[in-house]
Amino acid sequence: MIAQFFSLARDDIRSVYERDPAARSTFEIVMTYAGLHAIWGHRIAHWLWHHNAKLLGRWLSHLMRFLTGIEIHPGATIGRRFFIDHGMGVVIGETAVVGENVTLYHGVTLGGTSLEKGKRHPTLEDNVVAGAGAKILGNIVIGAGSRIGANAVVVKPVPPNSVVVGVPGQVVVREKTRPAGLGSDFNHGLLPDTIGTTVQVLVERVEQLERLLERSEAQPALVGSSDRLGADPVSVDRLEKLEDSLAVLMKGHKPLNGNGHIPHEHALPHQREGVWKGEDFAI
Repeated sequence: MIAQFFSLARDDIRSVYERDPAARSTFEIVMTYAGLHAIWGHRIAHWLWHHNAKLLGRWLSHLMRFLTGIEIHPGATIGRRFFIDHGMGVVIGETAVVGENVTLYHGVTLGGTSLEKGKRHPTLEDNVVAGAGAKILGNIVIGAGSRIGANAVVVKPVPPNSVVVGVPGQVVVREKTRPAGLGSDFNHGLLPDTIGTTVQVLVERVEQLERLLERSEAQPALVGSSDRLGADPVSVDRLEKLEDSLAVLMKGHKPLNGNGHIPHEHALPHQREGVWKGEDFAI
């Protein structure tokens, strides 16, 4: 157990060098990184928890919370090369599962949403990055290689290679999978604005409808129903084309050019079952 602990500790120190440009020396890392102290304390508490010393494990967890500001329940399962940057205010619940190469920033919560016994906290797969203040709640799975934006509130499963932003969290699946060699995704400045993009497209659609209505009002022959137009086949045909164009625009389908249909440059961002596609957003 001691040999394994020191092997894991070496991996932890290397992970700090890889993910924190402020790290200058091993001595500085060992002495001043609260996230490192918290995970080392958790590994001991976790061992006690699973060796019939639950009270002692909880006491050690409580002590590390007092010393570091990071609360990790001794029942939580933590993988290799886990890194908590800054760390203050991080809370990890009893049944949480954290994979390898996972990074959490300060204020992250892996919390439960149920009073029932059993699995009630999230699972973070390998190479997940959770930004400052993110709240990941419930028995859900965050897919490998995903990035949770700062202050996002995640309450539903996240597919691999996704980005989550907003409250509640909007899931955006990347169109192209990140290469495995790139590791975790730390580009916190590249976050899609799903709601803003949708509102912008809707405003453009309303403007197109207004132009279409203005154009129809300028043509008196098209005012009224097809019954009032009589038997004039040209007028009836023009009215039908106008009605088809309006129907297409109102339904949110991409209209066709020609044949009286009014083309537009943007379609509503594609969303299926609560998941957006990365091709619609810069992520």
